[in-house]
Amino acid sequence: MTHPDRPARPRIDQEDPTVTATSPADPATDGTRAHEERPTMLAIVQDRYGSADELAPATVDVPSIAATEVLVRVVAAGVDRGVWHLMTGLPYPTRLAFGLRRPKHRVPGMDLAGVVVSVGSEVTRFSEGDAVFGHGHGTFAELARADEGRLAAAPRGIDLASAGALAVSGTTALQAVEDHGHVRHDDRVLVLGASGGVGTYAVQIARALGAEVTGVASTEKLDLVSALGADHVIDHRTDDALDGSRTYDVIVDAGGNRSLRDLRRALTPGGTLVIVGGEGGGRWLGGLDRQVRALIASTVVRQRLTTFVASEDAAHLERLADLVEAGAVAPVIDRRVPLADTADAVRHLAAGKARGKVLVEVAAPSGWGGPGGTAIARQRPAPGRDIVGHRRSTTSPAPAGPRSPQRVAVDGTRCEGRPA
Repeated sequence: MTHPDRPARPRIDQEDPTVTATSPADPATDGTRAHEERPTMLAIVQDRYGSADELAPATVDVPSIAATEVLVRVVAAGVDRGVWHLMTGLPYPTRLAFGLRRPKHRVPGMDLAGVVVSVGSEVTRFSEGDAVFGHGHGTFAELARADEGRLAAAPRGIDLASAGALAVSGTTALQAVEDHGHVRHDDRVLVLGASGGVGTYAVQIARALGAEVTGVASTEKLDLVSALGADHVIDHRTDDALDGSRTYDVIVDAGGNRSLRDLRRALTPGGTLVIVGGEGGGRWLGGLDRQVRALIASTVVRQRLTTFVASEDAAHLERLADLVEAGAVAPVIDRRVPLADTADAVRHLAAGKARGKVLVEVAAPSGWGGPGGTAIARQRPAPGRDIVGHRRSTTSPAPAGPRSPQRVAVDGTRCEGRPA
């Protein structure tokens, strides 16, 4: 199907120097075709499970795309705990899906923001030059493939690279707060791990919904949590937020290591606990046992104890982008590193030193994004301002529906502006 108001999309079987062809040989020929060297790219690869020492830059083939996928020139990709789990192969049950003895996919990375360079034959939502963000495959690379249903138009108000820190942690926090926590105006919300990737988004989203938010973090990160809009901050090294002296309607546990007994003590009688992932618990369970026990306990107590596997879909990405464009949410970026230093970025995250997200920058298009500047959160903004300098909204904007993507030249150097 063609659209008269925009150029025809390049097809995956067209001659494109950046795309691996997947179409069969032309039957009109003698059945052979001249050998064509596959296009290559720079990527971070991992050939066995282990520490960040296993991550190394290498030249690999450009990925082929399926009919419903797009090929994205990656501008930036966020680093999250999921990257660490898949790198180490821990807990062990994850290897059933991602490779028993070695990683099934050599190139790690799931977050991405970038520019579409080619689309599959059944893609209808994007075309070449669209600026997008979302969930991809092997995003620590110059080019990555992604299903069109797991992408959305990159939001205005932040630079395109910063949008690379939104998808994985941002949509996880969104689902924890809205879909599973059912946070409402004036609810008392406690966020454990409030200075981490998921926690920084959870604080902002809960505040956007009008909740009274308490954030728990370490001493050196309390200023960040306060700057995000938390009404109260608690230093977990000196005070226990779960001692029962104050109870909460919703607890979002992105910290991952407190007992269910302690968590329930800090909940109101009809409160909700949302466990986001799980850390600790050894090589076999990795905290998964706590999530299972929470679901079982929830069947016999009045309090609601739940956990979830985050959905990767366009609807949540669009909702998150609406919050960003409204100035209610901004990515908190601890540091930016070049692609070659991805291993150092993972080490920094695994050591628990990150304030918010760590971002791997692959390419940096100039002239994109509209107002807002760069989302750097190391400096505390003035009171009443959010991370990127917009006035913080205290009411959550209504979903605005599908958004048209901004257009960027495929080489990432020119902004054409978002269509009206």
